[in-house]
Amino acid sequence: MSVDPETQEQDQGPRWPVPPLGGWTADDLDRLPNLPPHTELIDGSLVFVSPQTLFHERTVDFFKWQLQSVAPEDFEVVREFTIDVDRQNRPEPDVIVVPEHVIQDPEQTRFPAQAVLLAIEVVSPESLTRDRETKPLKYARARIPHYWRVENREGKAVVYVFELEPNTGTYTPTGIFHDRLKTDAPFPVDLDLTAITSKRSRKAPEQ
Repeated sequence: MSVDPETQEQDQGPRWPVPPLGGWTADDLDRLPNLPPHTELIDGSLVFVSPQTLFHERTVDFFKWQLQSVAPEDFEVVREFTIDVDRQNRPEPDVIVVPEHVIQDPEQTRFPAQAVLLAIEVVSPESLTRDRETKPLKYARARIPHYWRVENREGKAVVYVFELEPNTGTYTPTGIFHDRLKTDAPFPVDLDLTAITSKRSRKAPEQ
């Protein structure tokens, strides 16, 4: 008895694209069909994101709305949007702050990393090494001035803040924040981190 090709493909599972010699490029993310949402490109390899936790979703929402309320008028806060670091690296930070002039087309799918003022990564179990080691190196190489890493510590957000040291081109830690994040860079911020796990984190701040 013959096997229906469509049934055979379902039994074998999804067929992932085979990378070309030298790996994928940043432009390939816009051309490859049927990629899972939020696919990233790291060192020429496709990185697929696992299902996110409620903590991750609430934390990304929190920083998106809270930072937009205090960011300078000529900057915009964008969540889960890819940035071009180089030809073989197109990561997707959880939150970025960019100047409005780079937002040119409603159909655009990425920003130049060199235009990013702040990149934030909310750590998941599967992204731990990338967020602690791989991505900070690439963001620093792209000269992104500020990088924040948010980790879940027993249901509470802990924020690790880094600033680019211009002479070495590497990130220098400038603080670890638990219940409250207060800093003057890249612009004045005073945030109640305990709100992330409360209903307040699900609302845009009052203007």
